[in-house]
Amino acid sequence: MYHDILVPIDISEPALTQLVVSHVETQALLTDVARVHFLTVLPAFPYYASLGLAYSAEAPDKERIRSEALSQLSETANKFNIPKDRIELHIATGSPKDGILELAATIHADLIIIASHRPSITTYLLGSNASAVVRHAKCSVLVVR
Repeated sequence: MYHDILVPIDISEPALTQLVVSHVETQALLTDVARVHFLTVLPAFPYYASLGLAYSAEAPDKERIRSEALSQLSETANKFNIPKDRIELHIATGSPKDGILELAATIHADLIIIASHRPSITTYLLGSNASAVVRHAKCSVLVVR
């Protein structure tokens, strides 16, 4: 079946993560060779500026933020019933859809399992990140709501 499964995780939205748990476990355990790549994408520095941090004397400590994100991602991955030797953790920076698509290409993902927010009138059917991933991914994408 699948050898490399990419699971984007929004560490600030645990409810979305809960939606994908059973799907990821099922797909990962279909074979004994599937690797599950958990990814979280951190916003780029200009995003912090938009939050008013541009007025502070110091820029945010990017390494500390990255380390905390990796720790949270590790805690999240541990909630999945998947052998630890088949899990890989990844951190990217920038736009979520770009980070997801870039890592999918790098690891030659066979499947992306992504949770999607309930759509609003602005996104119509899918969240904007899930929609972009579905449109541009070169592999199968399972969108979970």
